[in-house]
Amino acid sequence: MLMARLSLTQPDQHLTKDTAHMRILLIEDDKVLQGVVQQSLTDKGHRVDVAGDLSAAQYMWHVQPYDAVLLDLNLPSSDSQAARPANGLDLLQERRRKGDKTPVLVLTARNRTDERIAGLDAGADDYLGKPFDLAEVEARLRALVRRSQGEDSVTQLAHLVLDRKGRRVLVHNQPLNLPAREFEVLSELMSPPGRTLSKKELSDKLSDFDEALVDNALETFISRLRKKILNSGATIRTLRGLGYLVEEERP
Repeated sequence: MLMARLSLTQPDQHLTKDTAHMRILLIEDDKVLQGVVQQSLTDKGHRVDVAGDLSAAQYMWHVQPYDAVLLDLNLPSSDSQAARPANGLDLLQERRRKGDKTPVLVLTARNRTDERIAGLDAGADDYLGKPFDLAEVEARLRALVRRSQGEDSVTQLAHLVLDRKGRRVLVHNQPLNLPAREFEVLSELMSPPGRTLSKKELSDKLSDFDEALVDNALETFISRLRKKILNSGATIRTLRGLGYLVEEERP
């Protein structure tokens, strides 16, 4: 039975415009629910990878950094190896023991108080019982990611202003129109400014699981952004062998 409440035929245009894009891992074995949740989040501009069993979830969560994880506790395992997690709760505990701090929103039919407490004690950041509203899932994810990053929705460097919630960039208070991919690259580089990001980190964050953002494409986005923010007092530096960072232009 489908346990989510929201039609996907008319996505919420306001949320689509104002939501900062996230890279999300959806761990859910129900194929119908997988499709509904993935489509809802994709319609709002997020990239969603799906794992249908514990083995796939364990692998994907290990090799790919995510902004947030949606986790069903009642999951099947695709093999019988003793080293594999026995259920979603076990997987969550394993990731937390390894120091993984990715925000986790648990989605489950286990709606009893004691099971909610068990999930939170295992390291979940929030808990949503089925059936749930798809808009609430997206809203809670955004809140978790903002809280985990500890960042404001608006970041300013010199005369360059990036507004994540409004998905806009200003240079000297004038709007700078950026395609979605260029906005995402700049947003990552300004989270926060002065932080060096390698090509691999940027590619991992901005790629789909099955389709990587290749170096040539990333370099093209960086080159275009440099030209567009020329008079902002900020610049994108390339640190050979290390990556990129945004900083104020030097006199």
